[in-house]
Amino acid sequence: MAAAGERAGGRGPNAALYAVNPDSAYVAGLDVLPDQVTAAVADITGETIAEVMVDPSDGQDPVKIVHNAVLRACETANVAMSRLRSFVIGTRGVVDPRSGDVRFSFDLPEWHVGVLAALRTSLGQQVVIENDVNLAALAEQTYGAAQGQDDFVIVWAGVGQGLGVMLGGRLHRGITGGAGEIGWLPVPGEPLPRGVADPQSGSFQRLVGGQALARLASAHGLRTDVPVSDLVRTAVATSNEGFLDELAGRLAVGVAAVAVVLDPGLIVLSGDVGRAGGDQLAWRVEQAVARVCPSQPRVAVTEVAGNPVLRGALVAALENARDEVFSDTV
Repeated sequence: MAAAGERAGGRGPNAALYAVNPDSAYVAGLDVLPDQVTAAVADITGETIAEVMVDPSDGQDPVKIVHNAVLRACETANVAMSRLRSFVIGTRGVVDPRSGDVRFSFDLPEWHVGVLAALRTSLGQQVVIENDVNLAALAEQTYGAAQGQDDFVIVWAGVGQGLGVMLGGRLHRGITGGAGEIGWLPVPGEPLPRGVADPQSGSFQRLVGGQALARLASAHGLRTDVPVSDLVRTAVATSNEGFLDELAGRLAVGVAAVAVVLDPGLIVLSGDVGRAGGDQLAWRVEQAVARVCPSQPRVAVTEVAGNPVLRGALVAALENARDEVFSDTV
C-alpha cells in the first residue's frame, strides 16, 4: 500500500488514505494458438504495461514457448520475471478442472498431461492453464456485455466453436472440463461425429464451421477465398440478408439448445464470426431463437475490446495474485 492523501472530518488528526501501489506485484496472461502466442504483463491494479507476440513455429516445446514469451513481455515492461505473482495461460482444448492439466487439444497436440507440472517447474507454482473460451467469458463479465451478470453464456463462433458458461457468478467447467464443447452438439440432419479425435466431425461444427460457411457464402454470391470473418463482414456491409438470415438460423440451433437446458437469460456472441456479424447477426439470432425456445434469451454481441482470451487471462491472474498480495498485506 502507498499513502494517497488524507480524509478530514471528525475529532482528532485526519485519517490517512492508502491506495494500492501498482509496483507491488505483477501478473502475466497468455493466449496460446498454433501459429501465435500473445503474452501480456499487468500491474496489480490491472493496468496492462506490455503486450508481445511470439511465433511458435520453430517447433519448441510448450514450456520453452511460454517461458520465452513471458520473458519478452517482462523485458518490454522492464519488470523482472521474479516479480510476477501469477501466470494464467489460455489455450484451446479440454482442461481437467481437478488436475489443471490439458486433457486433449486437437490444435495443440504438444499440450498434454504433464505440461502444467513442467511449466510450474520453469515459472513457479502460480501457473494456471484455462480453456480459452472460459477466459473470454471472464473478460465479458468484467469488461463486456455481461458486466453485472451472474448467469450468461458466451458462444464462440469462428473456424472452431466453443461455449463459456457462467452460472451463479462462477464458470461451469463440468466434471472432466468438457462443458462448452458445443461443436459436438448433435444436430438433426447432420451426421453424428465420426470420433472424438476429429473435432471437425462434430454435428454443430459441420453446420457452422469454416467449411460450412464458405459453402453458404458461395450459395449467396460471396467470395470464398477470404477468412470466414471477412465473409461475414462483407455480408453485413452489403446487406446480404439471405446469407445473414441463414447463418443466424444455423447459430440459433446451438443457442436454443443451450438456452433450453441452462436458461441463462443472456447469450453473448463472440469469436471471429460473432464479432464480424455484430448487432445485425445478434439480432437475427435472437429472433430465430425466440421462434423455437420458450425462454427467449437476449442475444448480444461481445463488447470486449482487443484480445478477449488475453484479457480474461489477466483477469484470472489478477484475481489469484490479489488474494495472495492483499492477504500478505493484511
